Amino acid sequence: MKRAFLFAGQGSQYVGMGKDLYENFDVAKKMFDEAEKIIPNIKKVCFEGPEEDLKLTKYTQPGIFIVSAILNEILISKGITPDIVAGFSLGEYSALYSAGCFDYITGIYLIKERAEAMNESAQNNPGTMAAIIGLEDSIIEEVCKQITDEGEIVVPCNYNAYSQLVISGTLKGVEKAVEILKSKNAKRAVILKVSGAFHSPLMNSAKERLKNYIDKIEIKKPKIPIVMNVSANIENDPAVIKELMIKQVVSPVRWKESMKKLIELNIEEYYELGPGKVLAGLMKNIKNDIQVKNVQNLEDIKNL
Repeated sequence: MKRAFLFAGQGSQYVGMGKDLYENFDVAKKMFDEAEKIIPNIKKVCFEGPEEDLKLTKYTQPGIFIVSAILNEILISKGITPDIVAGFSLGEYSALYSAGCFDYITGIYLIKERAEAMNESAQNNPGTMAAIIGLEDSIIEEVCKQITDEGEIVVPCNYNAYSQLVISGTLKGVEKAVEILKSKNAKRAVILKVSGAFHSPLMNSAKERLKNYIDKIEIKKPKIPIVMNVSANIENDPAVIKELMIKQVVSPVRWKESMKKLIELNIEEYYELGPGKVLAGLMKNIKNDIQVKNVQNLEDIKNL
């Protein structure tokens, strides 16, 4: 039976994540302690909060990556290994780690750079995002194009599932899109509590900063197949993977297509690694009969 590991993205974090792993697994203690040297205070923020601190990009992104990487190691130590991997936005870095494209410490430094670059870009180019539910992608795309043509920036940024699309752009642009899409009978059109317009052209400065960093590091050929966000395809050329990692910051996450790719490949067993159950919920929408096993804490590991 072919098995996929899916890795959680930003927004799935919660105070206390990783604490029981740290207390019960030597590998978790080692990996958190190593990360603490690079990102001071990360353990306290993940384990104890406060939530306001954990929501800061500089803690959220590394925190989720650390927990996901630890769970990857624990599952592999139990003989549960992936045949293919994918990760949602930030989670793509966990997937790349799982596939052997870089080691853990390189991953921490990469995430630190990504988080700082995105945060800086968000402060310099304020924007927001909105979740749109219950409309065809084409209708949302057309509204985004119309508003962008009129001078504001709004783009589709996360193709999550059927009739679930997130848009990203300037504050005025997203607000206007939400009004129009509500008038077109969207079931929901809600502005999200985020710190920036991620996966949009407003992140161009983050893209350039990340490019300078990624160009200097070695990305190894994946040991197992990885489906990348930007292409929704299996990629194994390190040069192409680098290019897609850089593009991802300003490009849509094509999650629905990525999951359809796994289904086409007859992947039968799915594990969601990391905090939350967002990806399991999206899979329910994409193909209702697929069960995704959530692995985020000690209890989940005991139940495997």
